[in-house]
Amino acid sequence: MAIVNTILSWFIGQRIPQIEEYALYPEETQDRIFHSLIREAQDTKWGIRYNYPEIRTPKEFKERVPIQDYESLKPYIARMLDGEENVLWPGEIKWFAKSSGTTNDKSKLIPLSEETLNQCHFKAGRDMLSLYLKNRPESQIFTGKALVLGGSHQRNQSHFSAQFGDLSALLIENLPLWADLYRVPDKSIALMSDWEIKLEKMARSTLNLNITNISGVPTWTLLLMRKVLEITGKENILEVWPNLEVYFHGAVNFSPYRDQFKALIPSSTMHYMETYNASEGFFAIQDQMDSEELLLLLDYGIYYEFLPLDQLEKENPKTLSLAEVELGKTYSLLISTNSGLWRYQLGDTIRFTSLKPHRIQIAGRTKQFINAFGEELMVDNAEKAMAYACKESNCSVREYTVAPRFYPEKNNGVHEWLIEFEIEPESLESFIHILDGRLKTLNSDYEAKRQKDLALEPPIIYKAESGTFYHWLKIRGKLGGQHKIPRLCNSRKYMDEILNIVALYE
Repeated sequence: MAIVNTILSWFIGQRIPQIEEYALYPEETQDRIFHSLIREAQDTKWGIRYNYPEIRTPKEFKERVPIQDYESLKPYIARMLDGEENVLWPGEIKWFAKSSGTTNDKSKLIPLSEETLNQCHFKAGRDMLSLYLKNRPESQIFTGKALVLGGSHQRNQSHFSAQFGDLSALLIENLPLWADLYRVPDKSIALMSDWEIKLEKMARSTLNLNITNISGVPTWTLLLMRKVLEITGKENILEVWPNLEVYFHGAVNFSPYRDQFKALIPSSTMHYMETYNASEGFFAIQDQMDSEELLLLLDYGIYYEFLPLDQLEKENPKTLSLAEVELGKTYSLLISTNSGLWRYQLGDTIRFTSLKPHRIQIAGRTKQFINAFGEELMVDNAEKAMAYACKESNCSVREYTVAPRFYPEKNNGVHEWLIEFEIEPESLESFIHILDGRLKTLNSDYEAKRQKDLALEPPIIYKAESGTFYHWLKIRGKLGGQHKIPRLCNSRKYMDEILNIVALYE
């Protein structure tokens, strides 16, 4: 296996010079991607509608093509689902990634062309490994297996050749041969739709394998590892998989989960590597092991635009190119892709931490915020404050969600936090005080609204029993895959749903 590890590590590492090249020439790379996308799509229904053959510059592109969201592209996607060719992208689209619907109950079916699969998602898998090996040349990652947690997929009933499902399931179904041989569990288990049965089968089928790395959403990875420990009777996961060396994670902020992983994997040599991907594309990878910054991926068939937050509500918002962004500013991310998502507002916000090369941090989502009282609390603030409060209180949190409550009689309100603790704080009152104080430090608008409790009273925390959020997701049919808990919501939709099905205690 040592020879195999050496050969595969060399093969994977050949990508590094190309990554370094686009990091050195970012604007030229994005310009090449832009012209390639316009040229490829000029004879599609969309390209003809907006006269792509006449578009020569990004400026003309912005002037002709309005900013899009899922609802505006939905009629075109419906035609693609029915098998119509050359709609948003050349040819027939056979795969559609089902959105997790974190902030929207409506399922989104995102088109995935062969170009996106090969030039974006699969390229990202190779790049993730190449960057990891660049930083850890001593790695023995290919001496064992990669445990990949995926969702499920199904065929489209209206057009039999099309398939839709969780992105992870579609990627597993289409993996290159070398990667599929390296991955576990077997597809017959990995693509099962019943999460609870799949969890048991995944645990039992991997117990005696040499697992060196794991990829998946933190929530479901933790559940799998706990199931493995339950079956084996072991105290930590290294007693089962002693050669486990890295966990590749994404989709959610890892900070609230870090202590839980360290408790299950008690090793100072265990590595954690963050990625930024979504159903719509793969956008960034952590390229430095000692930094939480993510390298923006520029040669993946994606053309980026960046929308300043003060432009969000304007009728004709002005977006910026990669050459125009500034350090420390927060932008809503827009993408045009080789699956036909044109000027698509992703809903994520990012900020640049470096411009040479372009590195980012995820700030949150444009829909995951609370601004019921003018406090403009973003999910990034909540995640950082939660991590700080847990550290100061020697506790850990499995899951949480936050929502506002308005008091009409006092013309003010409060933020209610529903928290499922892994380890409870000794004093909940002290935990609330620390959390509130940290939020004030991180967000001046929140601090102002908390002044003398006039607009916003101290946060209220409800302790949820173990398994609360799992039960809620199960009721909604959202177990496994890329389904996530909504952290912040500006309405009480999710909070009231959960409060209606759980028993709370002081």
